[in-house]
Amino acid sequence: MRLASPWLLVLGLLVVVALAVGARAAARRREAALAAAGVDAALGRRVPQLGTWLSLAGIAVLALAWAQPAARVPVTRAAGTVIVAVDVSNSMAATDVAPTRLGAAQKAATAFVDAQPSSVNVGVVAFENGALTTDLPSADHAAADAAIERLKVSGGTSLSAAILTSLSAITGKTVALGRDGAVPNIGYWGSATIVLFSDGEDGGAEGAAGGGSGAGGGGTGATEAAADTAEAAGVHVETIGVGTTAGATVDVGGYRLHTALDEDTLKAIAQTTGGSYHPASSAATLDGIASTIKLRLTTHREDLPLAGAFIMFAVLLLAAGGLVTVMRTGRLV
Repeated sequence: MRLASPWLLVLGLLVVVALAVGARAAARRREAALAAAGVDAALGRRVPQLGTWLSLAGIAVLALAWAQPAARVPVTRAAGTVIVAVDVSNSMAATDVAPTRLGAAQKAATAFVDAQPSSVNVGVVAFENGALTTDLPSADHAAADAAIERLKVSGGTSLSAAILTSLSAITGKTVALGRDGAVPNIGYWGSATIVLFSDGEDGGAEGAAGGGSGAGGGGTGATEAAADTAEAAGVHVETIGVGTTAGATVDVGGYRLHTALDEDTLKAIAQTTGGSYHPASSAATLDGIASTIKLRLTTHREDLPLAGAFIMFAVLLLAAGGLVTVMRTGRLV
């Protein structure tokens, strides 16, 4: 227990001691007077004094309440940073999830953002061949919703760029793989989470992050290295598979290309980083995806004020003391 004003407790206790000394002196004078009158003072001494001591105890407890006591208690809440990374590659125009993969992902991503408490900072990253932070992490969830709504399909897919750019948004500095694909040390960010919406088809064009450009390896190796970077930093990646394994065809530059959900890649990213994979092969499943993503909770200690409880206890003691005194002596003082 902590006291905001311990000197007030000291002052209050000094008053209680003074009152106790005065009460004891008054009791002795009363006993002496009764003895002089030939009355046995011991017969009724203890119970009347009980009222006095109860009242003094009540005043002492009030002094403690006056010092503003508080208990430090652990409080668990959702807090930290979440980056919503959305795949905007051409394959996200497929209609195997209505209205399109991107449209369904936007709706689900917006629902997820709206479900987060104000203690969670949310940012948005759009990725295709490269990746771009379209909204920096903040408590302004409406800005994140607006950034998600503006997304349009374009280009190929680089999951490594998605992860590295998300890490850049979390750390506030450019995160990139080394020339040989080495995993950089970006510190520990255990309260951060990346929520990645994608069909999992990975072109791996970029191996770095920051404004959609950078250098490094490409392909599966770059994606694995990016996931290793997130894992080393304590950042979980929750992957949401948007699309169906049967797939659909999309028109890209006058060509019709077949595209299908690659669950294995998304599962591997989630497993490497300690996150979870969430399949969403229909619009209905995506609508409920927000409730399946569990952010890590952080525990901190807060002061729980106790003055009110001590005041109530003091009032009870004072009332009991007054009642005992009145019943035994017929007067309050």
